Amino acid sequence: MSTAAAAGPPPRTRSAPHPRVVVIGAGIVGCALADELTSRGWTDVTVLEQGPLFATGGSSSHAPGLVFSTNPSRTMSAFATYTVAKYSRLELDGRWCFRAVGGLEVATAPERLHDLRRKLGLARSWGIRAELVGPEECARMWPMLDADRVLGGLHTPDDGLAKAVRAGEAQARAAMARGAVFLDHHTVVGIDRDGGRVRGVVTDRGTFPADIAVSAAGFWGPAIGRMAGVEVPLLPMAHQYAYTAPVEGVDNPPDLEARRPLLRHQDRDLYFREHGDRIGIGSYAHRPMPVRLDDIAEPGAEAAAPMPSMLEFTAADFEPSWRDSVELLPELAESKVEEGFNGVFSFTPDGMPLLGESRRLRGFWLAEAVWVTHSAGAAKAVAEWMTQGRTTTDVHECDVHRFEEAQLSPAYVADRGRQSFVEVYDVVHPQQPMEHPRPLRTAPFYQRQRELEAFFLEGGGWERPHWYGANAPLVRPEDEAAVGDAWAGRYHSPIVCAEARATREGVALYDMTPLKRLEVSGPGALEFLQRMTTNQLDRKPGSVAYTLLLDPGGGVRSDLTVTRLDEDSFQVGVSSNLDVDWLTAHLPGDGSVVLRETTPGTCCIGVWGPLARDLVQPLSGDDLSHEGFGFFKARRVHIGHVPVLALRVSYVGELGWELYTGADLGLRLWDTLWEAGSGLGAVAAGRGAFNSLRLEKGYRLAGTDMTTEHDPYEAGLGFAVRLDKGDFVGRDAAAAAAEREPRRRLSCLTLDDPAHAVMGREPVLVGGVPAGYVTSAAYSTTLGRTIAYAWLPAEAARPGTAVRVEYFGEALAATVATEPLVDPEMARIRR
Repeated sequence: MSTAAAAGPPPRTRSAPHPRVVVIGAGIVGCALADELTSRGWTDVTVLEQGPLFATGGSSSHAPGLVFSTNPSRTMSAFATYTVAKYSRLELDGRWCFRAVGGLEVATAPERLHDLRRKLGLARSWGIRAELVGPEECARMWPMLDADRVLGGLHTPDDGLAKAVRAGEAQARAAMARGAVFLDHHTVVGIDRDGGRVRGVVTDRGTFPADIAVSAAGFWGPAIGRMAGVEVPLLPMAHQYAYTAPVEGVDNPPDLEARRPLLRHQDRDLYFREHGDRIGIGSYAHRPMPVRLDDIAEPGAEAAAPMPSMLEFTAADFEPSWRDSVELLPELAESKVEEGFNGVFSFTPDGMPLLGESRRLRGFWLAEAVWVTHSAGAAKAVAEWMTQGRTTTDVHECDVHRFEEAQLSPAYVADRGRQSFVEVYDVVHPQQPMEHPRPLRTAPFYQRQRELEAFFLEGGGWERPHWYGANAPLVRPEDEAAVGDAWAGRYHSPIVCAEARATREGVALYDMTPLKRLEVSGPGALEFLQRMTTNQLDRKPGSVAYTLLLDPGGGVRSDLTVTRLDEDSFQVGVSSNLDVDWLTAHLPGDGSVVLRETTPGTCCIGVWGPLARDLVQPLSGDDLSHEGFGFFKARRVHIGHVPVLALRVSYVGELGWELYTGADLGLRLWDTLWEAGSGLGAVAAGRGAFNSLRLEKGYRLAGTDMTTEHDPYEAGLGFAVRLDKGDFVGRDAAAAAAEREPRRRLSCLTLDDPAHAVMGREPVLVGGVPAGYVTSAAYSTTLGRTIAYAWLPAEAARPGTAVRVEYFGEALAATVATEPLVDPEMARIRR
């Protein structure tokens, strides 16, 4: 352990041409990051801690240490799996850092038992050992359980207890052995910056020069962010933890702490673990308790005892949880709550970590809102990102730039942070939207959508119609069976089938306003886009191209639609705010390229279906025939009184256009199209139909069907890569991928039984063994059965191969199919 003198930081001799890294915070994440960085050769690492080492006073110091690896997010499960593997190998002075006592989640209600079957599927998809067990086995693992109240449980034998402070110190020692320096009692008071870059970290004991500063300060992260002028969308929240008095029958040696599995009673928002002869109880059942940083004493202050992150226990809030605990574990009635605290943790608007480098201040990185469960995995990802420019595990769900500007207001962060706390143990449907604040972002024709009885889901703050109740008369009897079971049908309606059919047979209007679009212009615009993307963009003005963004390792970051408006101006349709960040980060410094997002001031309506031309041609004096306006072309035209940029593209596989105009003219455009379409039977259609139709055509969804873990060729997107066009980001890796046989493929499946439905993330069994997982799925009205896309080993991806998709424990028969399933000749879209 090293502590600097009050006079300032110790001198450092730079022995390697690596950046000077200062990590702010010596909790579990800061220690893990120092270890991961130094193991990769970046040894000029200084870790600053305002409290003592290594029980710093942050969340790591009081964390109960439960590690449950299974998560709906493949990324978070990968982080947890790495954390378990790493901490299992660690020890500190002969003491363990992780013990695999196992995990047991019990169900006391049918809905929870049903959800445990889903969790079992997630575990099998992500390669985590798990099994469903009956009440008797649950009671054998936890003899205190009232087996009559338990319907079953999910046992994960490799989960267990992490000693956060111990694991932190063990990793810190490894980092110090390679040259890292850890300094206690250094309070950060500022970030020294110049020219938009980090230059140093200022503490109450001196300034530390830095090329990179990493905020791993936990719930103090927002305060560090303010010093750097960077928003950190994180809400500190208090979470109750209590210790019982000694309980008869609970007798663990002090060096082991626990023998029984970690126990979750999520129906009552509770978890339990043994502490020697006592039981620890954590509760998320109480009211949300946001914590103001100003109300937390700094480590070392007299008011901070025993540590700042442990606030006074509010016993009244815990009383219902104690009653629920006794109900599940009746022997606790002979005990009592002996002590407790309200521990401070970090919550974000979507419950995910905040990782990555700020664009407002170069060299300022975040490694925030990371719990002990994911600490080593998240640190590894950040270390890879910093040293190699990419991560082994896809991190788009954790990238700090994933949020829209509208999602960064303090009020939004507070509302969603509270909701994230409430939902920690809830059974949350994958399509379930947040409830507040809504509506936040709406299309100019939102009122018309409401008049058509739109059922809205939410994404990126936008209200997105999923279907329209006004189309209920179009539903046919066979559509009713397409809803699937109650889970699959929770955010589905047979109206979706009617809207999909109306698109295939007639014409429909789709709200495409939420899809992000950029204007990229300037004398260097073409060269910039050529360098950033995979396809050939040096085409005539009026051309549209589908292309990819790759990372340096050739992984698929995203896909784009690029329209060349004139010689030096392009409209770029991107998938998310992460694409905006990626492109912005690579802009040339000479001002030759200007990138501007146009989404907020514009809107878009997709007009698709075999009657699309019949609808729009009478409204325009321009030639919209196939000969006059070909596929993947763009032109400025007028639709009635409204000037639009029309793109002849289609994500649903039918004739049509995306029509863009200013937000001020959006309502007029909708009304013009709606009135003209009334005689053609035009309908408004939602995202449900849109998703079904795009799967029928085999169109991929970036971030869902493929990520940076996949190359274009195994994802079936090699057609969008032009290796002969010159250099571009990821080209060398893409060229290497083009030369080798893929070991896996994104494959199209159809479920054999038309009544079966799946949703995504289910395991795919080959020969009865999990071999892949579903990425996207939807019922196809055209085919009369569910389509699913899944990653499979290459040998199992051959059309005609019989597989099974495990859905809530039932192995559903499916067959690998040749794609696309609908209109492989592209005749419908090119008419």
